[in-house]
Amino acid sequence: MKLDSKDLRIISLYSENPELSQEEVAKKLGISQPAVAMRIKRLKQLGALEHKFGINPLKIGFHVAKVDISTVNVNKILSKFANCPYFLNGFVTTGKNNLCLLFMAEDISTLEAIVNNHLRIDEDVRDVEFNIVISAVRGLIVPIKIYERPEDRPPCGSAIICRECPSFKDGSCAGCPALGHRRSMFRSNH
Repeated sequence: MKLDSKDLRIISLYSENPELSQEEVAKKLGISQPAVAMRIKRLKQLGALEHKFGINPLKIGFHVAKVDISTVNVNKILSKFANCPYFLNGFVTTGKNNLCLLFMAEDISTLEAIVNNHLRIDEDVRDVEFNIVISAVRGLIVPIKIYERPEDRPPCGSAIICRECPSFKDGSCAGCPALGHRRSMFRSNH
């Protein structure tokens, strides 16, 4: 993928202000609006430019956890959380830990329950480092889905049913937003 200076400037302008009109971008670059439209279309097709709407969890009282783990089966762990309502993203990394996972929940105890009940007990996980994100320099925008009707089964494929889970029973976990056995209404939408 070859990007020229105008492409990079368009990406930079929209990163700073996604609500800029194509006319404003054209003026800043000294090119026509149709030329900007063609470049934007190409950048989107290449996957170099995209936009999403969502919430900033840190600004509305949600908590974000960064969980670094060492595992012998990266793909298994990533697929385990691919459809988890609390899962934001996962990164394969180098170093002591080979996987970094981001989760979001309305309370820290739910994040702890996810880590304790789904990671620490996994036989393929060797080490877990759990940290709460205090702030984000550039902000953090997370797409969400609000469940209007409960799903039939956990979207993560877990065999654990919330109403039977000790963490849910004792109130330390808000439960799965997808199932209706919950005290939480949000889900990250990938």
